[in-house]
Amino acid sequence: MKPSEKNFAEFFAGIGLMRIGLERGGWNIAFANDIDEDKWQMYRDHFGDTGEFVLGDIHKIEETAIPTVALATASFPCNDLSLAGARKGLDGSQSSAFWGFIDVLHKMDVRRRPPLVLLENVTGFLTSNDGIDFRDALIAVTKLGYAVDAFIIDAEHFVPQSRQRLFVVGQKAAKAAPMNDSLKFFESDTRPPALADFILWHPEINWRIRNLPALPVRTQKLDDILENLSPNSNMWWSRERCDYLLNQMSPKHRATAELMIQGSHTTYGTVFRRVRNNKSMAELRTDGIAGCLRTPRGGSGRQILFAAGKGRFAVRLLTPRECARLMGAGDFNLEVPLNQALFGFGDAVCVPVIEWIAKNYLNPVWDEQFAPAPSPGISVSSVNYGIRAMASRPIASKK
Repeated sequence: MKPSEKNFAEFFAGIGLMRIGLERGGWNIAFANDIDEDKWQMYRDHFGDTGEFVLGDIHKIEETAIPTVALATASFPCNDLSLAGARKGLDGSQSSAFWGFIDVLHKMDVRRRPPLVLLENVTGFLTSNDGIDFRDALIAVTKLGYAVDAFIIDAEHFVPQSRQRLFVVGQKAAKAAPMNDSLKFFESDTRPPALADFILWHPEINWRIRNLPALPVRTQKLDDILENLSPNSNMWWSRERCDYLLNQMSPKHRATAELMIQGSHTTYGTVFRRVRNNKSMAELRTDGIAGCLRTPRGGSGRQILFAAGKGRFAVRLLTPRECARLMGAGDFNLEVPLNQALFGFGDAVCVPVIEWIAKNYLNPVWDEQFAPAPSPGISVSSVNYGIRAMASRPIASKK
């Protein structure tokens, strides 16, 4: 039972940014699932209640409730994999939901399993439990009949936000591509040394590595996504609160802030609070890129805008609309309170990154491997997408 169109099932759907990116890449939604009611509310506010979304625990989803699709995506919880978390790995209470996704695929008749799988998570997934979690996850995927590839993309190539994420693509019934005996693997801007080394030292995994084009050069800056709020907006902080933030900066960051304040025109930076030596510190970033959007758990994780110039400065949180723009989501419909919106976007994927993956990876693979045969009389030209070395380096001895 082979899917006849480029449709997909989106697990851990969140607010639906994976959906937007895939739809921009020519794919159609057939099924979505998440357990979080607040995110479901944002999803419904934007897309409407069109029936494809199933609210509930992935461990309790019946296989028969999932339609036959060409692609299944899983942007599963990163809490236990992130470097900022407790690093409990795939055994943690949140990130262990990955095994629910594997179980869903396992329960499906092999003829109904999607030809393609796309996983997304933080780069900490690569090193969680010294790489054991990533290895176990990939082996679990290959045991379901997939060959896998992995790559890392930073959203800063598309939007003014630093957001590195690790992606895995699984192709059903694909054979592993042979690797050159002398070099084995080629690095690229999407496969940095740590990932290249992981692939090199895990030949037991059924790899199918695909060459990818160079990532684009971003044209947007932080200034370009900011809303033009009135000076009287209640988003701006009180003078006392602004001064407190300034006093939380280290001498280095404080000096940068003072230069901005004395500048001849208004410039912008972002501030993120971190605990350094058991003390809350405010770190200022002024390179035109926002730090990674995060969920505001316990009041932390909310990114702060610092605007300064002509002897003055002002401070506020980034607005939900600005967060949507930093995620490449455009005019996302926003009808929820501030913190709910920040949670939704902090847990989401960057839309243009997903669109790029769809157009430069999923679509070519679908056309080559899985697309229905053309009608008689129609000529389809074939394109060789073989693996090519973009850059190489000698193999280091394993420690």
